[in-house]
Parts: sequence; structure tokens; C-alpha cells
Amino acid sequence: MLRDSPLTESDGRRPFLELDEATVIRNGLPILDRVSLSVSAGENTAIVGPNGSGKSTLIKLLTYQIYPVARADGRPPVRIFGRHRWNVTELRSRMGIITADLHHRFVSGSSMGHVTGLEAVVAGFLASEVLFFHHEVTAEMRQRAAAALDRVDGSRLGKKRMHEMSTGEVRRVLVARALVHEPELLVLDEPTTGLDLIARHEFLSQLRRLAASETTLVLVTHHVEEIIPEIERVVLLCEGRVAADDPTDDVLTPERLGSVYGSDVAVQRVGDRYEMTLRT
Repeated sequence: MLRDSPLTESDGRRPFLELDEATVIRNGLPILDRVSLSVSAGENTAIVGPNGSGKSTLIKLLTYQIYPVARADGRPPVRIFGRHRWNVTELRSRMGIITADLHHRFVSGSSMGHVTGLEAVVAGFLASEVLFFHHEVTAEMRQRAAAALDRVDGSRLGKKRMHEMSTGEVRRVLVARALVHEPELLVLDEPTTGLDLIARHEFLSQLRRLAASETTLVLVTHHVEEIIPEIERVVLLCEGRVAADDPTDDVLTPERLGSVYGSDVAVQRVGDRYEMTLRT
């Protein structure tokens, strides 16, 4: 049984994420079906699968946008940092999130692009997307936000409004926003979507620098090209279930990926990256 213990891993590492037969039902159908996995401190992990495999649902589960089916035995299906109940604002100080949905909300959604890069990062302290009159913003918050932008080479974006930025620039600001609390865990959902070749290369280089620090990465994607060398473990999802959970080289094979994607694929290493293509 999972307990509120700082350690449940046999090697002594503290688990950040724990899913214990987590199930999510939509319209009477299981979107996630008894998914179990554990990600510990320093265990950079990629969760890979095609569209419809349950990746987006998994992200929403980890961010408390949706909740799993209660277990009959009373055990919590999801624990984050050893707890199954969180104030979301408190959780954001320990787990950073970067998603395409968040990108949209900052550019054309909730904020309508009105906030500057610095304001978007500062708003991260307040779990908000805009700064309202009632928000108390301290000088320390602004200093730390500026430092976070500088950390991702985004200082020049501090005064630029979000809707005036390129996709790559917005993504850089969102990384700074996620890092402003110096989180222990950073969860990224399809992080290079919409980026051109150069912006994609710069973003992945930034991820490599983060992976070399004390921030643990969980990358959720269907692009194996996004899997940087520092990610040593891949969890393969298929139709809401875990199809594989092994070291990266063991999972990213034509046989395993082809069975999940339902196609005859070729996988090769190009430098320190993987590439997957359809066989013709």
C-alpha cells in the first residue's frame, strides 16, 4: 500500500509522481485504464504515445484539472510529492507545467496577449495569467521573475507583449514562468509544437541545461525527436494503458513503437537524437 512516506522506492530516491492503477472514465469509456507508474527525483522520463493514447488526460490528472475514479480499497490513485491532496497554488511552487493550452491562454485566451513577458512570469507567483489590481506584487517577485527570464536568455522579452512574440519566444517565457519558483519537477506537454527548426533546437538545448540541473523533467510527447539524451527512461502509452516502461534504448525500437503507432516504422539515431519515420 502507498503511504504518505518520503520514500517508497527501493533505491532510496524520493518519488515525485505516483500513479497506482489510476483510471479516468469519459462517456462511459476508460481514457486511462489502471495506469501505474512512479517517477523519482532525478529520473528524467518521457511519456510517449500516439494521439488518443491518453497523454493529454494524464497531464490533466497531474495538474488536478480532472480526477481519477475512486478505488474500492480506498487507496489514492495519484500522489504528487507523497501527497494525494494539494492546494493547486501550493503545488505550482514545486511542479512547473508547460502545455500548449497554457500557451494559447497567454496569447489569445484568458490574457488576450495583454501581459508582457515579465508580467506573465510574475503572475506565476500568484497562480494567475494576468496581474489584477488586488494582487500584491513585491520587488522580490519582480527580481526573481527577471532572473528567471535571464536564465532562459529571455531578458529582452520582459517588456514585449505576449501576442507580439513568436511561438518560440512565448515558449521561452513560459519556461521562465515555470522556473520562477525553482520547482523540483517540470512537466512538459508537446513542448516543441509550433516551433520552427531553429526555435526547436534552442528549446531542446534549454531542456538539456535544465536536465543537468536539479530539476527533474517529465516530457509528454508523440515526437521521439524531442527526447533529449538526458532522458533515460520512456513510458509508452497505448489506448490508455502502459505498453512499456523501460530504458530509452529498449523502448525506442521499430518493433515497440510500430506496435503502438500501428504502422511499420524505422527508428534511427542521428547524433544524440532519435528519429522515427514511416517505412515505404
